[in-house]
Amino acid sequence: MAPVVRFLLIALQLVGPCGAAGAALPLVINTWAFRKATETAWRTLQLGGSELDAVEKGCGQCEVDQCDGSVGYGGSPDESGETTLDAMIMDGNTMEVGAVADLRHVKNAIGVARKVIEHTKHTLLVGESATLFAVRMGFPYEDLTTQRSLSIYSRWLNQSCQPNYWKNVVPDSSKSCGPYKRLEKVSFDEGTISQRNIHSHDTIGMVVIGKSGTVASGTSTNGGVHKIPGRVGDSPIAGAGSYADSTAGGAAATGDGDTMMRFLPSYQAVEYMRMGTDPTVACQKVISRIQKHVPEFFGAVICANTTGSYGVKDLAFTIGRLIYHEGKLHHQMITRDYKKSCKQPLEEKENQLHHIDKNVTCDFIWGKKLS
Repeated sequence: MAPVVRFLLIALQLVGPCGAAGAALPLVINTWAFRKATETAWRTLQLGGSELDAVEKGCGQCEVDQCDGSVGYGGSPDESGETTLDAMIMDGNTMEVGAVADLRHVKNAIGVARKVIEHTKHTLLVGESATLFAVRMGFPYEDLTTQRSLSIYSRWLNQSCQPNYWKNVVPDSSKSCGPYKRLEKVSFDEGTISQRNIHSHDTIGMVVIGKSGTVASGTSTNGGVHKIPGRVGDSPIAGAGSYADSTAGGAAATGDGDTMMRFLPSYQAVEYMRMGTDPTVACQKVISRIQKHVPEFFGAVICANTTGSYGVKDLAFTIGRLIYHEGKLHHQMITRDYKKSCKQPLEEKENQLHHIDKNVTCDFIWGKKLS
């Protein structure tokens, strides 16, 4: 099967050059090719909404659309077959954060996270208690399971529960399903990380910067597919999944959350930008730091400062950007290798571009190759 070619960075701007430097404000930037989410956030700003409103509406759009099956209901079932949601939202003016993790039976996770800011003195609510809070706030109690998620779960069971996230257990987790018990002798071998699909971690991370430089950020995801129940990744953790500070900028991460949350890459990127580091370099520095400790990790960070300049650094992902410039939406896709020109045709299928060779460099407008 041909690999799926995706965009990591999507940015919408009112005016400004097609580049990362000297960009105009306001700015909406998010991970992956979730165009409708980006447009929804942009439209919210244009209608007079705040930066926090734009983040909530943009990420919420992805929850409705079930973006790539990795955001919202009906995707990424855990090893018991249940879909649970993680989300966070951060106000770069007040430094307030609202977050939910392991949220069950409520579809609008980013909306619940916003209510944590507005109606509690807490930062993070988890599990069934987060669901109870959401229902009290007026969110409907719903089933997050769909035929698609049941099908994913059934196939996984039929494949002897491969891949999974267990290690140092019996029976051998690389060959069979549980229930598992711990091994007396613990091995520190990380196992075959490559067996997991990197696109099972397609969190939407969004940064919005208003005309005055006010920053907000947020994330939403249904987590790693086939995760152990109760697992929480980087997405709802402030400084890991995203971070916003109106005195410096904003950042958001996507990828292997179990690794990335240990390094707080979004926080670190914003601190680099506070010191005057270019957003692209800030992203590069935080990814390089992780790679030194975990060479096989996959992930990416997007960064934007309060002037509207932005950048991205990835490992094992395709990079791209979408820019609103002179009344037209453009995006440029750049893969990790620049060895070949674009010779193979692309087709758009279910809002994703498919290409037979991932080692290419091409320019597109709405998925069509430019002459």
